[in-house]
Formats: sequence, structure tokens, C-alpha cells
Amino acid sequence: MSRAHGDAAGREYVITFSCPDRTGIVARISGFLADAGGWITEAAYHTDTDTGWFFTRQVVRADSLPFEVGELRVRFAGVADGLSDEAEWRVTDTARPKRVVLLVTKEGHCLHDLLGRMASNELPARIVSVIGNNEALRGIVEAHGLPFSHIPFPPAGGDPAGGDPADTAARRAAAFDELAGQVDAHEPHAVVLARFMQVVPAKLCQAWAGRAINIHHSFLPSFAGARPYHQAHARGVKLIGATCHYVTPELDAGPIIEQDVIRIDHGHGVADMVRLGRDAEKLVLARGLRWHLEDRVLVHGNKSIVFR
Repeated sequence: MSRAHGDAAGREYVITFSCPDRTGIVARISGFLADAGGWITEAAYHTDTDTGWFFTRQVVRADSLPFEVGELRVRFAGVADGLSDEAEWRVTDTARPKRVVLLVTKEGHCLHDLLGRMASNELPARIVSVIGNNEALRGIVEAHGLPFSHIPFPPAGGDPAGGDPADTAARRAAAFDELAGQVDAHEPHAVVLARFMQVVPAKLCQAWAGRAINIHHSFLPSFAGARPYHQAHARGVKLIGATCHYVTPELDAGPIIEQDVIRIDHGHGVADMVRLGRDAEKLVLARGLRWHLEDRVLVHGNKSIVFR
């Protein structure tokens, strides 16, 4: 078989698609790919019976198609339009590295973990910038040869010295504007709040919808907000955990990508819970980010479908 591009060995095209369920969707998509000579290496399907919505993720060898990814998008658009005018879909090329911006503060465990994974080529992306509201983590970032930018944020609860609340709010808004400008300049595929510890304004949540990923040190929806380990300890829980989710205007309530738990007992104090919880946070964030970057997460409303 002749090929239009000889450099495609090892490349794959990932197609994600969702629409209201109906007869013939799988046949139409697989038939389209087969007619084009597409070699499907991975396929997953799911129907949400509550919403009647269908989801699929298809992976195709790039060197099995006689055209490039741009032409694939054009042709698949016709398939999608024929299946539903409500269809949501995307076609990505694994040969084009994705870009990640990390947002951090003083706690470095998630940052250290992601930097290590990126350095070991464990994640299909590259970190293009790390932005912190504190200088504490500049050294480790620059040691990895990455740019670090510091944007100071006034306290969310107001100036402890008793300054004008309106002035504090204006300075926080200006800080978020600066943050948005720096992040958007990189056109990232993922904006990771790696314990950023700032509540993102609604307008940024909307601008970064489906790209902003947060790690919350609690097994949501329990113990949302600040100091969840203290809340959990006071409640006497026997399981603690972490939740990776997309950021939405409603605090800690976005579509969940991944969760995990660790068993504890009455002998564990808050410091023990924090230490153990950090292990869960690192693992859960790494998993969630990887699945996002591999286009394994499809969102419908406030619910996510994760094709692991």
C-alpha cells in the first residue's frame, strides 16, 4: 500500500467522539476507518444509560492511512455531522507533543513527582512553564532547566494589616489577569493546579474548561475546601484519599478524573494523614494528567468517562 507520508511509523491518531446514542454509530465509524485503510489499534465504547449518551475512543496507526491528520479531521467531520448535530469529537496526533503549564505554591510534593515523570518520559507532554504564587519552588524548577515565573497574590481573606478590601480585591484580580496572560501565551493542553491553593475565578474556569486540572487532598465530595485532613481527623474517618478533577466555577465540584484512598486508623494523627495523603495526591494527579493527555477522558455535563 502506498503512503502519503513516510515519517508516520510509530505515530497514532486518536479519535474521541460522543453523541446521543442510536443504532449504527460503531458501524459508521469503523466502516469509515476501514474504507480509508485505517488500522485500529485500540477501541473503547460506553453508553451512559442515565443520559442516553454514547462515547468512544479510537486509536489508529497513522501509517495505515493515505492522508495526514488534517485530512482525517476534514473527512471525519462529515461522519460526525451525519451521526448527530450534537456530536462532540476531536482528532489528535501523538507525534505532536502536548504542552503543560504547572501552577504551584509552597508545597512541592506534586511538583517533584511530575518533574520526575516528565524527565523520565513517563508523560506524553512537555512542561513549558511553572508559575508560582511563592518563590519557594523556583530552585527545583530551574534545576530541571524549566522557566519559573513568580506572580504574588494578596491573601484571599484580605490584608492581615487591615488594608482596604477593595484594593486587595483589585490586586488579586490583577494577579489573575497576569496569570491568565502567561498561561495563555503557551496555549497549553493542560493547566495543572499542583497544589496551587488559589480559588480560580469563574472567567478563567470557563476559559480553561476541560484543560484546568486540580488535585484535591480529599476524597470528594467529602471534606471540600481548606484543611480537609483536619476535617477528616475530627470526623474519625478510616479512609483518606485524593481526587483529581477538572476545575469549574463551583469549588472542588468539577468532573472527576481519578480518585484513590489509603486506609488509616485511630492511631494516625493529622501529621500522619497529611504524609500519607501526599502519596495519594501524587499518584492520583499523575494518573489523571496522563489520561487527560492521552485523550482518555470524555466529559458530558459534570460527569466524566475515562477509558483507561
